[in-house]
Amino acid sequence: MTDFTPLQSLLGGALIGLSAVLLMALHGRIAGMTGILTGVIPPLSADWQWRAVFLAGAIAAPLLLVLAGKQIPFSVPVPTAALVVGGFLVGIGVHFGGGCPSGHGICGIARLSPRSFVAVATFMATAFVTVFIIRHVMGG
Repeated sequence: MTDFTPLQSLLGGALIGLSAVLLMALHGRIAGMTGILTGVIPPLSADWQWRAVFLAGAIAAPLLLVLAGKQIPFSVPVPTAALVVGGFLVGIGVHFGGGCPSGHGICGIARLSPRSFVAVATFMATAFVTVFIIRHVMGG
């Protein structure tokens, strides 16, 4: 069961949106996490510095909450092998979809990109079918 946290969710969504807007306004770049990560893996891209800072912020934010005394409930209800397989499948989708879910979902839809609307609909439909099969067909 997932806790209902509307205020935290609203704040988190607003901060993600703000970071995407600032990245586009200040650097002309789309905030797709896979593309940002790719630029800091050797060979480094020419603009690797802002990418490293963006990723550091994504890592530091929850660490700052922990240091401030907040307990972050975090559990992964699936085996590590399932996470690895899922990550591999997402990577294949990123390659063939021309971008990751965050890039298409946050930035692409905001720019009214038809390709992003199709990509997000495909991600969501696949997620719905996967959850249905795992929970109701396989009994997981």
